[in-house]
Amino acid sequence: MLQAERGAAMLTLVAYRYDLSDLAGFLANRGMTLEGVDRASLHAYLTGPTTARLAPRTLARRISAMRQFYKFLLLEGVRPDDPTTELDTPQLGRPLPKILSESEVKALIDAAQTWSGNEGTRLGCIVELLYATGLRVSELVTLPLAAARSAARFLIVSGKGGKERVVPLSDPARAALSRYLECRSNFLPDARHSRWLFPSRGRAGHLTRQRTGQLLKELAAHAGLDPERLSPHALRHAFASHLLAHGADLRSVQQMLGHADIATTQIYTHVETDRLRKLVENAHPLARPE
Repeated sequence: MLQAERGAAMLTLVAYRYDLSDLAGFLANRGMTLEGVDRASLHAYLTGPTTARLAPRTLARRISAMRQFYKFLLLEGVRPDDPTTELDTPQLGRPLPKILSESEVKALIDAAQTWSGNEGTRLGCIVELLYATGLRVSELVTLPLAAARSAARFLIVSGKGGKERVVPLSDPARAALSRYLECRSNFLPDARHSRWLFPSRGRAGHLTRQRTGQLLKELAAHAGLDPERLSPHALRHAFASHLLAHGADLRSVQQMLGHADIATTQIYTHVETDRLRKLVENAHPLARPE
C-alpha cells in the first residue's frame, strides 16, 4: 500500500520493514503476532531495554511505522481497533542543519578541479550539481542520462513519491556537466550502455549514495575541511541557506528542494536568524561584555 498508493520512497519502505520486523521478533518471544498484539505488549516493547535506548527521532519513526500499520489493519477489517491510539510520540528537538559557508563550498569546488583524471572530473560535476540544485543524493545518483544533457538549462528531477520538479542549472554546473559527459564512457559497465547519468559497474548500475558520501569526505580532506562536516546533504543545506541569504524567497526554495510542506523549508530561515544573532553578539559594540 505504501509503495503502490502513497509512492513511498524505497528508503522509507526499508525502514518501516525493519521497524515492523523488530516488533514482530519481540512479540514472537511473547507468543504473539503483529496482527494479534494488545496495547500492553506495545507499551512493553517501547519501554524495553533495547527500544528505550533508541534516539528520539528513531523511536518516533518506529512509532509512526506501527501507527500506519495498525491503521491499515483497521481500515482493511483485519482488526476491530487500533492498539496504537494511546502511544506517546517522543518530543523532538529541532536541530539546525550543519551549514557550509560559501568559502568552504568554493574550497571544495577548487579542490575538485585539482583532482586528477576522470574521477576528478566526475567528482567536480557531482559537487557542482549538488550545490547548484539542492538535489537529494538519492535523486542525483538515479538521474537518467536523458534528464541531464550538457546544453540543458534545467534538470527534471523525480523526487519523493515520484513527484517531478524542474530545477534550473547554473552556468558553472552546466560547464561541469559538459566536461563530465565527455569522459562518462570511462565509467560504463562492460556492456558499454547505461541509462544512468552516473553509471557504475556495481550491482545497482549507478553510483551509490554511500560511495558518493565517501568521495565527498575524501574531497573535504583534500580541501583542508573536516570530513565529518561534509555529506551530500550538507551541500543541499548550503544550497538552500545561501539562496535565502542572498534574497531568494522561501516559496521558490521550497519548490526547488521538493519539500511538500513549506514548514520544512523554514528551518533555513532559523539558520539565517541564528547566524545574524551570532553576528550581532560578536560585532556590535554594545553586545560585547566590558
